[in-house]
Amino acid sequence: MNIVGPDYLVFGVDDVAAAIEYLTAWGLKPVDVTDKGGLFETLDGTGIIIRHKSDPSLPPPLPTSNMLRQQVYGVRSAADLDAIEAELGKDRRVTRLSNGSIELKDDHGFELKFQVTIRRELDMPAEKINAPGAPAQRKPNEIGVWEEMPALPRTLSHVVLFVPDIEIATKFYCDRLGFVITDVLTGAGPFLRPKANDDHHTLFFIRTPEYMKGCEHLAFHMGGPTELMVAGTRFVKKGYQSFWGPGRHKFGSNWFWYFNSPLGCHFEYDADMDKHDDTWVAREAPMGAEASQIVLFEYREKWAPGGGPPPGAKG
Repeated sequence: MNIVGPDYLVFGVDDVAAAIEYLTAWGLKPVDVTDKGGLFETLDGTGIIIRHKSDPSLPPPLPTSNMLRQQVYGVRSAADLDAIEAELGKDRRVTRLSNGSIELKDDHGFELKFQVTIRRELDMPAEKINAPGAPAQRKPNEIGVWEEMPALPRTLSHVVLFVPDIEIATKFYCDRLGFVITDVLTGAGPFLRPKANDDHHTLFFIRTPEYMKGCEHLAFHMGGPTELMVAGTRFVKKGYQSFWGPGRHKFGSNWFWYFNSPLGCHFEYDADMDKHDDTWVAREAPMGAEASQIVLFEYREKWAPGGGPPPGAKG
């Protein structure tokens, strides 16, 4: 089963206008969005779909207050859809839609959809680094940052779910859908990647009581740590509240910056995630700050005793 990763996450929100404002400020592109909601895209076409929670077109809600309604996974081909339908149809209802996609529930009741991926192939440079002892990646007079530099989410990276039973969740995604465990945080859960994606993880579980079941956060890959810092700083300046970061994780090595959102979960900018193949041996560490972050620092508005010299001041 060649599952690529999440194409879309679908939410039923309390305040559509606030969600539209948030997602646009985040750097996603509105596509056919109205006051009823719509699709917000990253640069490769993956993204977020929102509707009001009462919209009858939405999949049914979880039996909690969480706003996540559906995870839409992309696969490489129609043959992969057939394979998923054959496997999961053994013990649950699988609905084939007119466009060929299939819908079903996982073993915790999360609504899933599988479709031939809509991801557009990107052809964009990564961040360039100059370092002593290595050839310069930027040419002479090519600057690394500038005030209006682009810093937009390139793709939907991963989703983190609150689940009451880690073993049941892991068994479903690994044994039935072919996901691979890359690392484990003891006391929380495993990091998983589908076999057609070499990112360290596209899915992670955190064990919680049943009443918390839902989406804890979702993440978007940026072009590098500088883009992450620029996008996050712009977001803070727009008045949005930082939750955790900026910093860098140990497992996955990805840079991170998390924010609160009106979608009932956290949003994360991430960058520079590790890649793995089937020769990788999973690591394990206890859940906690020491295992979760190797670097953590905070944005500061005031960084000098006087806030720096006043505009126009002469030396």
